[in-house]
Amino acid sequence: MKDNAKKKKVAAIVTEYRYNSHAEVILGRLLGSFQYEPQIEVVSIYTDQVPKGDMSREEAKKHRIPICATIGEAIRAAHSEGPVDGVVIIGEHGDYPFNEKGMHMYPRRRFLEETIAALDELGLAVPIFSDKHLAYDYNDALWMYNQMKTRNIPFLGGSSIPHTDAVPAFDPDNLKTLSEILMISNGGLEAYGFHAMDIMQSLAERRTGGETGVRSVQLIDGVGGEAWAMMDRGEWPEELLLHALQAYPDLPNAIPRESEPEPALFIIEYKDGTKGYIIQFKRLTELWGYAYRYGENQVAAAVCDSDLDRPFKHFERLTQIIEAFIMTGEPPFPMERTLLSTGMICLAMESLYNRRKMDTPELSITYSPS
Repeated sequence: MKDNAKKKKVAAIVTEYRYNSHAEVILGRLLGSFQYEPQIEVVSIYTDQVPKGDMSREEAKKHRIPICATIGEAIRAAHSEGPVDGVVIIGEHGDYPFNEKGMHMYPRRRFLEETIAALDELGLAVPIFSDKHLAYDYNDALWMYNQMKTRNIPFLGGSSIPHTDAVPAFDPDNLKTLSEILMISNGGLEAYGFHAMDIMQSLAERRTGGETGVRSVQLIDGVGGEAWAMMDRGEWPEELLLHALQAYPDLPNAIPRESEPEPALFIIEYKDGTKGYIIQFKRLTELWGYAYRYGENQVAAAVCDSDLDRPFKHFERLTQIIEAFIMTGEPPFPMERTLLSTGMICLAMESLYNRRKMDTPELSITYSPS
């Protein structure tokens, strides 16, 4: 590659690298796939699993990048005349078990723990990107956060969807007086619920005074139509759902009781009284959207403009953000957002498991957005 000597060098630590995996759409771009022109150089790769359809070996051979036997070896990158300048961790996809709460036990803590151990040996604190939420266990997530804070390691994580454009666009100053927000989501409760949590938090953190933390979290699976019954009782806002649906050009402007009889429902109560809701459908739409109340009972709504098919251009934007972060060491938002979004999805799944609302004093996380 041209000007490789001037590029920041990174190690890529992934669960698996196959077609349409997060490794392909992020790491693949850093290797020049999807007609992407990378600004940083991948010098080593560690893959935790090698599934049928693996792409890592062929791509590594094509780019003359070693597949390392351990994470430590990938970080040290002795073959590249010195250690790396940054680390990209993609702990998504792969054959890993689920715990009793229905959470996918991806080895993100182990990946970070081994990364930090190698960096400690080298006396380094380079920028680390870790895809999606920190861990399936909030205690692990808190440990990861504290380890990086103690070492002053720059960190970037979270969902790709908060970086998409809002359609229609709205005045971000509206969010200063946000008092209530409803997200439309889809798919699996943990994996896709986290995307909705992270989008919601990227909006909620813009309230005047910044983030003050979350008081309680609840997840209702919706079996038997409980989410709709709760709406009928006024326990979550039908009005905001209708406004959110209006932002989708291809959806009927009506409550989808018949097509979606058993949606799941997340309820988030912030410490300052702000309310958050996520209605998670199974079939209605694959796009995230939302409506929020602000000011004197004003409402705005938008859809997140993410692609549903290849080449998944929202991952191109995320890759650009990752590169800028590695090159500057400056994350676009505080790592506390990712910690809080992680805590919300972890405790939501615990709420479902225990069949009750969870009070969340451990989520008294305060921060101001960049």
